[in-house]
Amino acid sequence: MKKQTSIGIATVILGMLALTACGGNSDGAKSASGSAEGSASGKEIKIGMMFALSGNEAKMGQDMKQAAELAANEINAAGGINGSKIKLVAQDDACDPQTATAAANKLVSEGVTAVVGGYCSGAAIPATGVFHQNGIPTVITAANSQKIADQKFPEIFMINGTGVHQAQMATEYMVNQKQAKKIAIIHDNSAFAKDLAEVTKKQVESAGAKVVVFDAVNPDETDFSSLVSKLKQAQPDATYWTAYYKGGGLFIKQFKQQGVSGIIGVGDGANDKMLIDIAGKDAAEGTFITNSPTAEFLPDAKKFLDDYKGKFSQEPGPYSALQYDGIKVIADAIKRAGSTDKKAITEALAKTDVKTLTGQVSFTPQGTLTKSNFVVLQVKEGTFAPSK
Repeated sequence: MKKQTSIGIATVILGMLALTACGGNSDGAKSASGSAEGSASGKEIKIGMMFALSGNEAKMGQDMKQAAELAANEINAAGGINGSKIKLVAQDDACDPQTATAAANKLVSEGVTAVVGGYCSGAAIPATGVFHQNGIPTVITAANSQKIADQKFPEIFMINGTGVHQAQMATEYMVNQKQAKKIAIIHDNSAFAKDLAEVTKKQVESAGAKVVVFDAVNPDETDFSSLVSKLKQAQPDATYWTAYYKGGGLFIKQFKQQGVSGIIGVGDGANDKMLIDIAGKDAAEGTFITNSPTAEFLPDAKKFLDDYKGKFSQEPGPYSALQYDGIKVIADAIKRAGSTDKKAITEALAKTDVKTLTGQVSFTPQGTLTKSNFVVLQVKEGTFAPSK
């Protein structure tokens, strides 16, 4: 998931040059409380993490950070990785490209062995450039813009389905299952949302349906009256919002108030139950969500759910299970590599074939999941439930 626009190559290069000025422990670095210092062998393995810990998406980042702590605690309690304990080092990318570049450089200066994280695609795209230049194996857990894979960086692996996977699922649901002939697609020009909107448009048209409205809104927009009027006139059979839950909730509320025709759905950037609170229970009812796997609907996640709630006194977030799995996937690769050599870990990651909470993880040569993990949920009686 995945916010803000992509930056140019120049920004990435400037961020990498700034690395020479970074040294020691950065003031922005935060060691996660779930990690342990030292081990029986007197060593530790630093694993970096990046996601928003401030700004509009801070809730998602905090959820993911806590899930990583839970995974690291479990691994350390079982003896660590080849006798060494994990130490987590978190950096705030604020879902902002420039902040992400600086945060990535801070992780490099911290001497991390690998990185696990990434929520906003617009932040993950430049950050992965920094990790690639420094040869750091990286598992992207939530961000899923196809542009991340298109960079073809051998160190970067994605355990969330890509935008292409999600577009295929959205098209299957709207066109094939719901027989929609006229589709409206709305995004907010952020890297993830625009990418998903464009890929979905291609998929929908290839499936024989017509895109009657393809429009963008301001990310901070609260009044969608002109757009809703446009949609009402177009009379779509289905409308698909690819941006985030705050704007999405308001859009759904106004969409329903004005009686626009057809079903309405959102992409996984809006996958948060706050969507229902913002839209209102009645307006949100029936909304479909194309979604990566969340813990509450995973058959093997009961212990994870119980442990997470027991430790943090709250439900895990939409991407908590993926972040938890990301730590387990990198730990598996380091163990199989038999060392903390970054090239060896990258080679081990490429050969990954491991069962996780969110499904079997193995990678294509492009570092994407061999098999999509997207599902469709639906708002039913004020909560998310599997769509039938």
